[in-house]
Amino acid sequence: MNGDRQVPGLWSRTTLVARGGDGRFDRGAKWFLAVLTAVAIGVPILNQVVSASSTFHLSAFGVNLIGKYLCYGMLALAVDLIWGYCGILSLGHAAFFSLGGYAMGMYLMRQIGPRGVYGDPILPDFMVFLNYKSLPWFWHGFNHFLFALAMMILVPAVLALVFGWFAFRSRVTGVYFSIITQALTYALMLAFFRNNMGFGGNNGFTDFKGILGFDLHSDRTHVVLLVITAAALAASYMACRAIVESRAGRVVLAIRDAESRTRFLGYPVESFKLWLFVFSGIIAGIAGALYVPQIGIINPSEFAPINSIEAVIWVAVGGRGTLYGAIAGAVLVNYAKTYLTGAFPEVWLYALGALFVLVTVFLPRGIIGLLPGRDQARSKDK
Repeated sequence: MNGDRQVPGLWSRTTLVARGGDGRFDRGAKWFLAVLTAVAIGVPILNQVVSASSTFHLSAFGVNLIGKYLCYGMLALAVDLIWGYCGILSLGHAAFFSLGGYAMGMYLMRQIGPRGVYGDPILPDFMVFLNYKSLPWFWHGFNHFLFALAMMILVPAVLALVFGWFAFRSRVTGVYFSIITQALTYALMLAFFRNNMGFGGNNGFTDFKGILGFDLHSDRTHVVLLVITAAALAASYMACRAIVESRAGRVVLAIRDAESRTRFLGYPVESFKLWLFVFSGIIAGIAGALYVPQIGIINPSEFAPINSIEAVIWVAVGGRGTLYGAIAGAVLVNYAKTYLTGAFPEVWLYALGALFVLVTVFLPRGIIGLLPGRDQARSKDK
């Protein structure tokens, strides 16, 4: 094949999107990375350098809030990678997010040691309260950060691999796939609510003291965590962008647009779906791991199906199939949630539902679709 322009049909429809149009999409990527860099530089200055009496001082609460938004941005990025580019609508990505968070929470709980309420150097407080005699086998190793870091990646990856292998091998697609992913996260939520599971029951993990020897109650520690989160988000974005712009990314887009035809051309559709789903689960798991030390708690409510549904709404609002649009949607929707739950707590869920309906009807390409040049780029593809 001598260039994509000479290949008619399916490939010509997907190539422009895979390459980001004729350069117009690159502007959005550059703006996103510029804003993320400004946040990573500006937040530490506003919190650590600017005086607390100044109007421009950013409080510790503000730092944690921005950090939470960035973690949600990573979750939205993970959802957009498989939904926007491969057509896989997952309503269970909160499971990967939560498992990464629990892996980090287990490490943080092992760091408390004798500083806990009951002063046990080995058992976390909830285990002492529930009369555990020894540390469960699956808790061993979590006192080492490198082991915990490996689990933050491996546990979501293994779940995505096993679940995806059975689902894609059985050619479960569309709404059926969405339903079973939602059932997966709901089943995990019910399991983690049980006290005998060894994960703190309905209270989960909290009262963390430190991470890698640094005090988690210190503003400096939270600033560093925010910078790390921003770096992780940037790295995840660049990795996703490299995937969708590669030759494999074009196959993924072809699967989204015409799965049966792609399979008839000889491509292993299930394999492409599986590795993309696993990679997406890893990103979600890392997001959850970064979320926990900044928020200070992880409990089974993070598995709730509504959390996965909200992530899909973030992507739809920002712009499906754009990566940076999904991140922007996560930040904007959660900022609106923060404001409305404080000002009008009774109407927040109605506002969220109305927003999703309005975006679906009037802005099918999300807010990114309003940017100049996007429609022109799309029109050249037709």
